[in-house]
Amino acid sequence: MENHKQQMKKYWRQNIRTVLILLSIWFLVSFGFGILLAEPLNAIKIGGYKLGFWFAQQGSIFTFVVLIFVYVYKMNKLDEAFDVNEK
Repeated sequence: MENHKQQMKKYWRQNIRTVLILLSIWFLVSFGFGILLAEPLNAIKIGGYKLGFWFAQQGSIFTFVVLIFVYVYKMNKLDEAFDVNEK
């Protein structure tokens, strides 16, 4: 029973670590690139739009959607590793 508790603690530690990493990436893209670094990024244009503007309007949304898929993939692997998957 004690081993099971330790395994679950390890599982949740890795789960929280994954969430924090993914949220940090999203914060960097949305706040960092979209707000703090918008002016320097505006010197670069993609498709006629300033890159800082693009990150503020679209980049953070696209990044968030990609991070959802990354989270699902990572959690499925973690669930399999700890034998808590739904299969």
